[in-house]
Amino acid sequence: MWHDIIDLRNFYQSRGGRIAQRLLRREVRRIWPRIGPAETLLGLGYATPFLRPFLGEAGRVIAAMPAPQGGHVWPHEGPNLVTLVEEAELPYPDQSIDRLLMVHALEFAPAAQTLLRECWRVLRPSGRLVVVVPNRRGIWARVDRTPFGHGHPFSTGQLTRLLRNAMFVTGAPETALFAPPAERGLFLRLAGPIEHFGRRWLPAVGGVVVIEAQKQVYAATPPGGRRAPARLAVRSRARGAWAPARTATLSDRRDREG
Repeated sequence: MWHDIIDLRNFYQSRGGRIAQRLLRREVRRIWPRIGPAETLLGLGYATPFLRPFLGEAGRVIAAMPAPQGGHVWPHEGPNLVTLVEEAELPYPDQSIDRLLMVHALEFAPAAQTLLRECWRVLRPSGRLVVVVPNRRGIWARVDRTPFGHGHPFSTGQLTRLLRNAMFVTGAPETALFAPPAERGLFLRLAGPIEHFGRRWLPAVGGVVVIEAQKQVYAATPPGGRRAPARLAVRSRARGAWAPARTATLSDRRDREG
């Protein structure tokens, strides 16, 4: 079941959520140090907390939020960039997206393989995907007061196999969010040093798994081809939210791995 948009937004407005946002932004930027002005970036799930640094960099930024989750206007300044979508029928043409960032999506999807095949379809042949999911071995997956404590957590091996089965070439998985989820106290103040220590000495127990993958360009289109994109009606919801009316680059990592 998809997490509710109000809970997602409230988490990232909390103290602990803002620290998680800062640490995960740093990880995404490490993987994608730069996005070119001719590239289109799609954020899928609830990715808006991590898209803002790319607004003045990528040629186009789009945020797609699953209809059962709901959505809200973003950014607050300028034109709205958010669209409600059906995750099994993304309303984008084949090979139209250069980069795709998926956060708070795969762990909630009723059919994860179908969602990944849709991502494969809309990505260009050189397109890259970054996925962030709760780590099955991490403490965040066991604490349900944050969005990372809901849905289906993954181990690094499970996520890698899932992506490869969806015809992606994967880089080395990374982990992040090593400090326990908290809203006050010592863990918040020491989140930065704990993150540095965890990445170096305890990578298996990070709260989330982060992995970059590249579209496998010689993969065949799935039987039956793509379906027509969904058209969704929306209605207003409290506080501007909507609901349905019904790392280094991948190539750098492969070089290091030999």
